[in-house]
Amino acid sequence: MNLLVHPKEKFYFKLSLIISILIYLMLVLSIVGIVYIIMGVVIGFIVQGLAVGQIRGNGVRISESQFPEVYKLADQIASKMEIKQMPPVYIIQSGGLLNAFAMRFLGRNYVVIYSEVFELAYEQGEDALAFILSHEFAHIKRKHLSWRWFLFPSTFIPFLSQAYSRACEYTCDRIAAYNQPAGAMAGLLVLAAGKRLYKNVDAAEYVKQANREAGFWIWIAEKLSTHPNLPYRILAIDQKAQMKVITNRELTSI
Repeated sequence: MNLLVHPKEKFYFKLSLIISILIYLMLVLSIVGIVYIIMGVVIGFIVQGLAVGQIRGNGVRISESQFPEVYKLADQIASKMEIKQMPPVYIIQSGGLLNAFAMRFLGRNYVVIYSEVFELAYEQGEDALAFILSHEFAHIKRKHLSWRWFLFPSTFIPFLSQAYSRACEYTCDRIAAYNQPAGAMAGLLVLAAGKRLYKNVDAAEYVKQANREAGFWIWIAEKLSTHPNLPYRILAIDQKAQMKVITNRELTSI
């Protein structure tokens, strides 16, 4: 798996960790700082708990009897990625939004898929759904969620947390593309054009569009975002999807 990790992820992780440790040390040295840490932990715990409560209370959890085909697909992906315990996967109604995300609370991981994306499984888009599931499982495999509390102080440094997050997204795209190459391109195009129109999008032309649609506001919008612009993500997985350059020896070490 280390061969698939985006190089900038490691750099920004180390930088964020160093900055976070320094900030924590500064806060610990003052009584006011300790109070801020306690308040931040309590508020974050409550907000995260409420979010998980809403998902578990209203979402539809896939299982052997609830959407069994997708449950089997998710279980196979988790096994292939050597995730010891498949995280609970919930479907939530999204009002037409297309997204999926992973979260962690009290040591337990969860994956949430918006209903519009989930419908792909029932519209001959299983490969795209498999890529999206693999992407979210990759966040868990790479322990991106486990480090969030440790890296929280670095979020106050302009652009840094967003840069680290974008690098993590590239890593998860690479891992998902390696495990589910058939659905890699479709999985990202779905996010761009929707679950019906994505099949008609010319991926090459979409990437070329990114070169034509350049400028300061596009650049700064991406720098302030936790995710890279979709054309760049598509270009990245197009180069890495098959991973034919990996030798058999390297494959055994992943």
